[in-house]
Amino acid sequence: MNLRTYYQRIRDIEQTLEPFVVIESIETADGGKDGLLTEVPKPLAAKMITDGRARLATEQAVREFHEKKAEAKRIADQETITDKMHMMLVPTAEFAKSKPSAKV
Repeated sequence: MNLRTYYQRIRDIEQTLEPFVVIESIETADGGKDGLLTEVPKPLAAKMITDGRARLATEQAVREFHEKKAEAKRIADQETITDKMHMMLVPTAEFAKSKPSAKV
């Protein structure tokens, strides 16, 4: 393959892409798995598309990818909050002793 043509093709594809793109992997002889979605910067997406290792994901797949990512972040944030929550149980007798008396 002519290197000028190869890099020109990468640049042409890169110009049509947004800054971050969701791509879908293609099965390859060296172990690439078909159908895995990944969000990558446009230079990497253009190179992988040119090399035949990935294709642009469909709009439906992109929507599902972002929904799953948002749900995973929500769950991780929730776990972080619950990890930080501390609780202390104080017996009623101890609590009553610690209260200042309201005598006037």
